[in-house]
Amino acid sequence: MVEDETAIATGIRVALTADGHAVDVIGDGLEALNWVEAYPYDLVILDIVLPGLDGFAVCARLRATGFPAPILILTALDDVADRVTGLDRGADDYLAKPFAVAELRARVRALGRRIGPDRAATITVGDLELDPATLSVTRAGRPIRLTAREFALLELLARHPGQLFTQDRLLDALWNADFVAESNVVEVYIRSLRRKIDEGRRNGLIETVRGSGYRIRTDQDPGS
Repeated sequence: MVEDETAIATGIRVALTADGHAVDVIGDGLEALNWVEAYPYDLVILDIVLPGLDGFAVCARLRATGFPAPILILTALDDVADRVTGLDRGADDYLAKPFAVAELRARVRALGRRIGPDRAATITVGDLELDPATLSVTRAGRPIRLTAREFALLELLARHPGQLFTQDRLLDALWNADFVAESNVVEVYIRSLRRKIDEGRRNGLIETVRGSGYRIRTDQDPGS
């Protein structure tokens, strides 16, 4: 989120974090370009009136570099000409201030449902199935209730079965960039997921590679 008004940024961050998103807040247009270059963000929420570089220019530069993720412009500039300029510079959506947080959350969900070529509508690994649109999970037909953050962690692992994810990589992807790396939050969430999705099974779907990280097993027997 590129927003220099602290109160607005804090409110949005709290709301979206509650929905399971990791939210980084940058208050400068030029700095935002550096962050996007460093981290593979899934969505950018972009103000227009910013220090360093205005939001229209940030949007145009991101699209010029091939940045593929949706961009939602969130600004007090609500003239038709401003909306047209934002969309022409490459934005996918435009929401004027003041706004209802519920509407912003709905627009974020809608943009997240725009499926790219490498993102299937549902994810299936063995007898485990995830539906990102509804945040629902079943295993062998049994519904499993997860929190938004648990779902985000499981989704990331399940989209790349067999791929090893280090703790640092999971922190970068699912928690804020300024999160304390020494925290055991990843281990806590892994334990919670195992308790919920592997209940009553001999072999766990989530494998720990000691000293390296975590991955979804690809040799899982659905009946085990």
